[in-house]
Amino acid sequence: MAQHTQRADALRNREAVLAAADALFAASTSPHSVSMDEIAAAAGVGKGTLFRRFGDRAGLIGAVIASRLEPLQQSVREAQEAAASSPRQGVLALLDVALRFKIENRNLMSAAEDAGLSSPYQAGHYSWWHESLRGALAQVPGVHAPDFTAHALLAAIRADLVAYLIDDQKMAPDAMRSSLATYVDDVLGTREEA
Repeated sequence: MAQHTQRADALRNREAVLAAADALFAASTSPHSVSMDEIAAAAGVGKGTLFRRFGDRAGLIGAVIASRLEPLQQSVREAQEAAASSPRQGVLALLDVALRFKIENRNLMSAAEDAGLSSPYQAGHYSWWHESLRGALAQVPGVHAPDFTAHALLAAIRADLVAYLIDDQKMAPDAMRSSLATYVDDVLGTREEA
């Protein structure tokens, strides 16, 4: 019974830490300044609990992103299935979901890109986005390098760029989504082959 209580407490603590970190990153005007001390205090746990459970700040940020991506992955599959008859629409749907996620979570995603990783391209969530987009691009007639094209299109929605355009340049999210759709047309060409 004691071990079951410990597991329940650990799960509760994990959820409290993820929720606190998510809230702090969302509310911060400088996501890079959100500290492990602030997260531990907001979650009501000791700082040591964070390091034991997540390893470091990058591990914690990765866990928050993973918890946010789980429900999103189903949305991505549904968007791709809805656009199955048009591979180009599937690519656009996937990028639109990714861009909306980055817009809504730009502080968290900016923190992830700056979490001490050697490169944002090493993050697990990036691999998932890239593989999903590469697969969609491979279905589009005329795309000869889906792997590179997926990287190039994902670069257009990096979190630091999204944050800069929305927060510094005051670009409206809908205008950004529209610009992305136009850019995808430019990259893929305007012709859909049957």
